[in-house]
Amino acid sequence: MVDTVRKRFGLLGRNISYSFSKGYFTDKFNNENFAGCTYENFDISEITAFPEVIKNTLDLKGLNVTIPYKETVIPFLNKLSKKATIIGAVNTIKITKKGKLKGYNTDYYGFKKSLQPLLQAHHKKALILGTGGASKGVAFALDELDIPYTFVSREAKENGIDYDRINATTFDNYQIIINATPVGTSPNVEAFPLLPYEFFTDKHIAYDLIYNPAETQFLKKAKQQGAQIKNGLDMLIFQAEKAWKIWNK
Repeated sequence: MVDTVRKRFGLLGRNISYSFSKGYFTDKFNNENFAGCTYENFDISEITAFPEVIKNTLDLKGLNVTIPYKETVIPFLNKLSKKATIIGAVNTIKITKKGKLKGYNTDYYGFKKSLQPLLQAHHKKALILGTGGASKGVAFALDELDIPYTFVSREAKENGIDYDRINATTFDNYQIIINATPVGTSPNVEAFPLLPYEFFTDKHIAYDLIYNPAETQFLKKAKQQGAQIKNGLDMLIFQAEKAWKIWNK
């Protein structure tokens, strides 16, 4: 049976022409006979333009949210799920029949599900590069997995260190290194987080939330030292399917 009810979905972000989501959901709708469903990019330069998107887009049922609006979108929402409240970042919005906006976080779910198969007994602690909205979902997932973590940012913060503090001892203590920054994303594919990559070993996991390119400089450099590497594509697929369930429940 073909679903012909008009339903619009989309991605909210800035400079998102490269986005995975539009292609993924368009293919999904075509392949699974959701004939009335469409997916589009809402590329806005400032979050203050978000209310106009909602006001001017008829039949809008749900949104994904990407950089840089995962945190700044929250004041524009009517309600948050319990987990999104704890995480402090939203990457999925459901628009109810009454036009209310409810925020969810499916990033943590996608990250957790994609990391779990890689974990071994010696993977005890994690470094999270970055402190933005994406890193918050990662941290929540690590909490659920009982993996202690420390944030890394350009300036030392509470519950965090700066890049200058990372050395051989750090790599001995932290076996999972997660890039939750946009550094290395296309088109700036030669960029990479400033780490002492020589200290990666075959006991380390290097995980990059970036999926374009499939193998970032961060992953290449870690791989050269024998580290197990993983990009963000599976995480995106898992979180997208979770978002689809939320929009349709």
